[in-house]
Amino acid sequence: MFLLSKIIALVTAPDVVLLLAVLVGIALLWTRRQRAGRRLLAVGTAGMFLVAVLPLGGWLILPLENRFPTIHQLPEHVDGIVVLGGAVNQRVTEAHGQPALNGTAERMTEFVALARQHPEAKLVFTGGSALIDYPELKETTVARQLFASLGMDVTRVVFEDQSRNTYENALYTRDLMKPKPGETWVLITSAFHMPRAYGCFSQVGWKVLPYPVDYMTLGYFRFTVDFALAAGLDGLGFAIHEWVGLAAYRILGRTDALFPSPP
Repeated sequence: MFLLSKIIALVTAPDVVLLLAVLVGIALLWTRRQRAGRRLLAVGTAGMFLVAVLPLGGWLILPLENRFPTIHQLPEHVDGIVVLGGAVNQRVTEAHGQPALNGTAERMTEFVALARQHPEAKLVFTGGSALIDYPELKETTVARQLFASLGMDVTRVVFEDQSRNTYENALYTRDLMKPKPGETWVLITSAFHMPRAYGCFSQVGWKVLPYPVDYMTLGYFRFTVDFALAAGLDGLGFAIHEWVGLAAYRILGRTDALFPSPP
C-alpha cells in the first residue's frame, strides 16, 4: 500500500502529466498518428501556459487552508504537543552534516516556540522515513539535530520513527503516548495538510486541538496573472496531492470524513 501511494502520487503530479503529454505528442508527430500528436502537444503546452499564468494551485489550496482556523492562543494548560514530520530533508542533512529543512519549516519552528511556552507539555515528533530507496534515513535523526541546535532540551521530546505516512503518524503516536480522555493535545502541521491529519487522528480515536501553520495563501480568493511555471507546478502539485490523499484516505477508512472539519 505504501508503494502504491507513491506510484499514485507520481502519476497524478501535474509536472509529470504535462511533460509526458508534450513528449508523447512530439513522438507521435514522427508516426502516422500526427493528428493525435498535435492534439497532445497542444494540450500539454496549453496546460503549462495556464499553470504558469494562473494561480491554479493557490485556488485549490485555499479551501484546505481555510478549513481550520488559525490558533493565536492555546489553553492555559496543555498536556501534550505533537508535530508531524515532512519538514526535513534527510538526504541533504546526511550529505552536509547540517539539519536541512524544506518549505514547511514552520512546523518545526512553531513546535519549538510552543514547547518553550508550555514547559508542562509532553512533546512528540512523529516521522520515520517516506523514502523508498533509503528507508534508514529517518526524519527523527534530522529533527533531533535541529532541536538541539536551537537550544531545545531534546530529552523532553519523544521521537516516533516508524511511521511513513499521515495515518501511521496518528496510529503509532497514539499507541506510543496513550493519551487519556479529557487531555489537551495540540497537533501541529501545515494548514493545507491539517484536514487529512486531523481526520486521521480522529479516526484512531484521538481528539486533538488542530494548530495549523505554514500557510501558502492569504486566506482569500485572488485573481492574479503571472508567469512562473516552476512555482505554479509546485503549488498545483501540493494541492492535487492533498485532494487525492483526502479521497484515498476516506476510501481506505483512514479518515472519519471525506473533508474533515473542526469539532
